[in-house]
Amino acid sequence: MMPAPGTPLCPLDALDDPGTRAFSFGEGAAQFHMFLVRKDGELRAYVNECPHGRTRLDHWPDTFLALDETRIICAAHAALFRIADGFCVSGPCAGKSLTPVPVEIVEGTVRIAAAR
Repeated sequence: MMPAPGTPLCPLDALDDPGTRAFSFGEGAAQFHMFLVRKDGELRAYVNECPHGRTRLDHWPDTFLALDETRIICAAHAALFRIADGFCVSGPCAGKSLTPVPVEIVEGTVRIAAAR
């Protein structure tokens, strides 16, 4: 289950640009996995689940970007997603999208935001 609005994730300055960071909340079957991605001053957050195989995108800690750092990559299927909107541009889930997570920056801290 997604954490409640206002839940702090990390200081914004702890995230490189470009950079990514994973977060997990809860335990067992109720565990919720998400990640932040920062690129060119923009911050996005997505559920850490590939729409193709419903597996986590990362195989290595905090590693979600392709080598050229212009797209998000699924380590299991090599699907590529746009950073700006999570839309899959190539791979087995082309045309599908990552699930966004609403976040906001409050006094320099990235937090879960209320759903829009």
